[in-house]
Amino acid sequence: MTHPEFPDVFAEDIPSSGELALEDRSALRRVSGLSTELADISEVEYRQLRLERVVLVGVWTDGSGADARASLAELAALAETAGSQVLDGLIQRRDKPDASTYIGSGKARELREVVVATGADTVICDGELSPAQLTALEKAVKVKVIDRTALILDIFAQHAHTREGKAQVSLAQMEYMLPRLRGWGESMSRQAGGRAGGSTGGVGLRGPGETKIETDRRRIRERMTKLRRDIKGMKQARDTQRDRRLSSDIPSIAIVGYTNAGKSSLLNALTGAGVLVQDALFATLEPTTRRGHFDDGRPFVLTDTVGFVRHLPTQLVEAFRSTLEEVVDADLLVHVVDGSDVNPLAQIDAVRAVIRDVVTGAPIPELLVVNKADVTSDLGMAKLRRALPGALFVSARTGEGLDALQRRMAELAAPTDTAIDVVIPYHRGDLVARVHADGRVQESQHNAEGTRIRARVPVALAASLREFASM
Repeated sequence: MTHPEFPDVFAEDIPSSGELALEDRSALRRVSGLSTELADISEVEYRQLRLERVVLVGVWTDGSGADARASLAELAALAETAGSQVLDGLIQRRDKPDASTYIGSGKARELREVVVATGADTVICDGELSPAQLTALEKAVKVKVIDRTALILDIFAQHAHTREGKAQVSLAQMEYMLPRLRGWGESMSRQAGGRAGGSTGGVGLRGPGETKIETDRRRIRERMTKLRRDIKGMKQARDTQRDRRLSSDIPSIAIVGYTNAGKSSLLNALTGAGVLVQDALFATLEPTTRRGHFDDGRPFVLTDTVGFVRHLPTQLVEAFRSTLEEVVDADLLVHVVDGSDVNPLAQIDAVRAVIRDVVTGAPIPELLVVNKADVTSDLGMAKLRRALPGALFVSARTGEGLDALQRRMAELAAPTDTAIDVVIPYHRGDLVARVHADGRVQESQHNAEGTRIRARVPVALAASLREFASM
């Protein structure tokens, strides 16, 4: 998803370490170029489309003005992916978000005027709002307010197709929703109980009870428990498939990267997989694994994973942990970067932050691949070559650089371990400990002669265990 360049609407980019200029603190700046309002469309056609008309608002707390505009442009792309029509975008310069209304009460009134003028029915905030901020801002602007986290969750819900994907998204949505349930007037605060003759009671409704919002919370918790149980069962099936791959000598390579960086296109180009490719955020939610071959004939398996984004909701990382485990067990990470993006280095940092969250063991070798070289400017390419000296530059669409990528993948995915099937005597517990520490144990059992272990271990350790090979 691409957006036009935004003009410099800020008088000056203020360093995060400096004092905030008075004029910037008092201004709610309009970010032009964000509107996606439809032209030449009849009223009947518009009613049939039923698009949400949204105004975006962000708080610029640190970094440059360009960073703030890029973040709001990404929010616009997310809103469009969710099916919304972006009417306007505003940024408020503050040292930190207002604890009550996110942008402050005065700016909330100004935002209300923009909402009325544009005819918007939704405000989307570029950050995660607390339940109190969400309620207060909604009262001020008098239309629905959602935050960045809710928007991303909505996109995931639209794009999830498999049973596992739908369960993971539902769990993430419920974890987000639970602390944000709030009553609307009396309808949500009615009690199924109360004194006889009281206004809240009635036939069949008297006695100790719980409010409707408490009932909703209880039902959500019950549903979350069931979803976690279902996801755990699906994970077992995925683990069986992954264990089968890990027990072979075939290198496992995972494609990771920012959303819409071209990961699925690269998978298709390298393996002929034919998976869905869209110029849209989060087009891929379920991992796809395909088999390919290096030039020397060696096979490998390549897995396309879900894309990441800045400030990826914690609930999604947790819910999708079973899917992200494809990354944990990979022999090599091919980290795809969109070279045509306005800030590709920030994309790299965001992806690595999520990977650090998921991979808790030894770091996995990473190969940086800058994609979309065919549409990246010469100046942009020069900057990236200087900033990323070890990266490869390719175009999944035209095939440019793919041969060099395959050769580099073959070098980095060369086997460094081997399969063993040994019976280690009980008095050599030190060797058993080394196998568990340095290798990947697939099966372990005790018999009269010692501990029989089937595992994959480094070549050097396999050589020292040769005398214990099982006959």
